[in-house]
Amino acid sequence: MNHSPIEVLDPQGTNFRTRAAGAGRSIGAILVDNGRLTPENAERILRLQKDEGLRFGEAAIRLGLLTEDDIRHALSHQFDYPYLPIDDNSLSKELVAAYQPFSPSVEHLRALRSQLMLRWFDSDANRKALAIVSAEAKEGRSYIAANLAIVFSQLGERTLLIDADLRSPSQHKLFKLGDGPGLSSLLSERAGMEAVRPITSLLGLSVLPAGPTPPNPQELLGRPAFAALLQTLGHDFDVIIIDTPPGAGYADAQTVAVRAGAALLVTRQNHSLLPKAHQLLRDLQQFGATVVGSVLNDA
Repeated sequence: MNHSPIEVLDPQGTNFRTRAAGAGRSIGAILVDNGRLTPENAERILRLQKDEGLRFGEAAIRLGLLTEDDIRHALSHQFDYPYLPIDDNSLSKELVAAYQPFSPSVEHLRALRSQLMLRWFDSDANRKALAIVSAEAKEGRSYIAANLAIVFSQLGERTLLIDADLRSPSQHKLFKLGDGPGLSSLLSERAGMEAVRPITSLLGLSVLPAGPTPPNPQELLGRPAFAALLQTLGHDFDVIIIDTPPGAGYADAQTVAVRAGAALLVTRQNHSLLPKAHQLLRDLQQFGATVVGSVLNDA
């Protein structure tokens, strides 16, 4: 899947939130609790900090007990902006916003987030859901959806990522959720809201995986129950990002976009076929979905 920077293009084209464990605590306490520092070494750092008039991080690095990445990670928890150290394997490394939040590619995602906040998302107007669509597979749609959901949660928004690709889902793999109930289970009344899974390592983010693959994806997504579900989830979340299957082969993406109210079109340089992208754009507009913009994966 493409991990390169993205570019924002033609704008026409039950409460699951918890407090961060590090909020209001010292850097030393956070690092000790995370197992990055022993209490004895924390005392060594504090003594040098006092004797030399250094910051805690400066003293720790001088003693060779911590790295700059360790300090940045602790600071992120202190300021309710948690991300994962690179040696943490609880999520897929494709979730660059979770592991490398200060990288150029994630800066592009934050720029995209800002554009979407200005152009679409508005709690007062009940504009909370957005479908991420593309004409074909391997254009970065699921990658964009997952990482965009993470950067919204890092902004402090109560964020839900829904995997509505009931044909070839991937979000349960990216977030390492395993098999279990999901969207298909909810829509077929085989599960309740327990199918929504909080991502405990990332403040404010929850994922509703696709669930078991049904024989009738389009019919499930076209049911009034899906619109009702989005309405219900809108009471608990500020932002709902929805991953979809490729739009060229199925009408699922158009159906989801109509239910969400809007879509963001993803294309990939040197991969996407413009006629198919333009056809999907026309289909979305004919279905009555607002196309808030497009994103180019620059391969």
